[in-house]
Amino acid sequence: MSKSITDKAVRNPSQNSPFSEILEKNMSRRMVMRGGLAAAFATMSTLGLAGCNSSDDDDDVIDGGTQPPAPTEPPVVQPPAPVKLGFNSLPNSMTDGCVVPDGYVAHVFAPWGTPLNDNAQAWNQNGNNTSSDLLNSMGMHHDGMHFFPIEGSSTEGLLAINHEYIDQRTLHPSGATTVAGKRPVEEVRKEINAHGVAIVHVRRENGRWNIVHNSRFNRRFTSATAMKLAGPVGGTDWVKTPFSPNGTQVRGTNNNCGNGYTPWGTYITAEENWAACFVNTGVQPAHQLRVGIGAAAGRYGWETAANDPSEVLGEFARFNITETGVDATQDWRNEANGFGYLVEIDPFDPSSIATKRTAMGRFAHEGCAYSKPEAGKPLAFYSGDDSRFEYIYRFVSEAVWDPKDAERTDRLAVGAKYLDKGTLYVARFNADGSGEWLALIGSTVGAGGRTLTDEFGTLDNILINTRGAADFVGATPMDRPEWTATHPTNGDIYLTLTNNTSRNAGRGTNPPNPRLNNVNGHIIRWHDDAGTAKFKWDIFVFGSNAGADADTNRSGLTALNQLASPDGLGFDARGILWIQTDNGIDSGRNNDVARATNDQMLAVIPGAIADSTGTGPVINASNQADLRRFFVGPNEAEITGFAVTPDYTSIFLNIQHPVNWPAYGTDDATVATTGTVRARSSTVVIQRADGGPIGV
Repeated sequence: MSKSITDKAVRNPSQNSPFSEILEKNMSRRMVMRGGLAAAFATMSTLGLAGCNSSDDDDDVIDGGTQPPAPTEPPVVQPPAPVKLGFNSLPNSMTDGCVVPDGYVAHVFAPWGTPLNDNAQAWNQNGNNTSSDLLNSMGMHHDGMHFFPIEGSSTEGLLAINHEYIDQRTLHPSGATTVAGKRPVEEVRKEINAHGVAIVHVRRENGRWNIVHNSRFNRRFTSATAMKLAGPVGGTDWVKTPFSPNGTQVRGTNNNCGNGYTPWGTYITAEENWAACFVNTGVQPAHQLRVGIGAAAGRYGWETAANDPSEVLGEFARFNITETGVDATQDWRNEANGFGYLVEIDPFDPSSIATKRTAMGRFAHEGCAYSKPEAGKPLAFYSGDDSRFEYIYRFVSEAVWDPKDAERTDRLAVGAKYLDKGTLYVARFNADGSGEWLALIGSTVGAGGRTLTDEFGTLDNILINTRGAADFVGATPMDRPEWTATHPTNGDIYLTLTNNTSRNAGRGTNPPNPRLNNVNGHIIRWHDDAGTAKFKWDIFVFGSNAGADADTNRSGLTALNQLASPDGLGFDARGILWIQTDNGIDSGRNNDVARATNDQMLAVIPGAIADSTGTGPVINASNQADLRRFFVGPNEAEITGFAVTPDYTSIFLNIQHPVNWPAYGTDDATVATTGTVRARSSTVVIQRADGGPIGV
């Protein structure tokens, strides 16, 4: 998530015990048991090697004219030997170019403004493209993504890419304009169309990846695309508007940051910092205050374009949710209630309607990872709420997993089966390395011995007030929970806690994790106990600069793997964990890691949490060579989004908000820019020069 749109305000009013306090108790307990601070940070476990998977490389070409069969994940087979990292860790870098290990190449792919069909003009380096162009082109600020192979192919598939937010200075010729207090409608439509998600048909030919221009699969979802509202909130009084008087639809998805996917072949896009796009100048109810609805103006002022003669059914007015009419069908008071969800998209069906799965909670979602599927057992989906002192959530399906559902082509109907009915939980961490999932259902008892029904009423009310319900039951406030990832063989769940610089302000002054002013963040992992709401957890790695003292650099990081603000996270099927960072370079290189290196992607092969002897850090002074820097991005850019082909020969990642990249006249991502360019967020495709699998 870019810091340009981070919600910096602390919106959690609860006095729930912060994770820092819990971890401090845990560390103190371990120091007593193991003989002091040095023992507390000694080796926690050996980084065992996970089993890897493989698949055949199917080079068959789909021309985009027919509906392909249901996508399938690569077949799981046990290799004869465990996988090992086969590259040297990169040194620090601070240039307007990307850096990859020796023997690798990196190409710029599908930067914002790249046309998907003939309805868009070529990208204009002066910012003169129109809103119609943006509706038919790659959006801005690429973020989470996933590669869906076509018939198992590693050379052709559908790439789903989030477009988190916009940079008005770059999107328009001379930045955003306002005339007599109003934003021009063409600028607003252009900004709305630059948000959302792209589904892109891609194909590798002669070693290079290209967009299949005019493919029927190429599709854009924007902040104005009609979407279905499903689950307990859909159809209720909470979401009835003039656009959808029966509350079954909403227009648009916004601030799509992290992502997920499902075992049945659909894409999950996460709505994160959407709240600031709305404004309520009247009296705000508690649920609006808790998510951060604006009180004076929306982030981009889209609401100011209201009442333009060209406006269609309140397309701009809807961003002002102040009550003005006699009921919800006469004003836009409920518009924001249609945002803050996980959105399911079927990339293989161009006629399908994206669906917001309201049963999975409403907050600033940052990604979604599912548990290891087991036939006859429910599926669990995990998501962080990316804001200071917010929580980690788990949704457990009511339906039990049927492997045959992975073969169905009515994929959104399968999604309804697993994602519209189930139980949403929030995490509480204990100092002894255990934890429990607290059910956000009516009977759960919270503050003062009252139940959630006593406090909020029906399930739809609880879900609209997800953050407030989590406060009420005593969940553990965390340091900005971001991306989640599931180990492909042992089912351990990993989550990035990117940072929390508010730990010194009033609340949360207990040592966080256990460090005060957690500017560098860390990664936590846990494993659910089978058949219960219990889990066990440990800390995988603490972010730090290499030169920090032992109390700060608790993982013993060196110049070859120092990191700050871990953010994006993904496993490939071989068990390699890829860690991406957003270390605040765009805030002025204000931490020591940012002053040493640009944002990066690292790789490590973790062992199972069951092999750990404590609560971490698992990465420590004894195993530094196991955590290696694989990629460094250009100046001021966040590294985010991860996708890989089934044969592991191509990795896709995204460069978000670069300041002066990519260079004109070349698609070589490693070429450092000379002079000044209009920066473009882009995907980068990384391959080995010899065509072999990445990372080994």
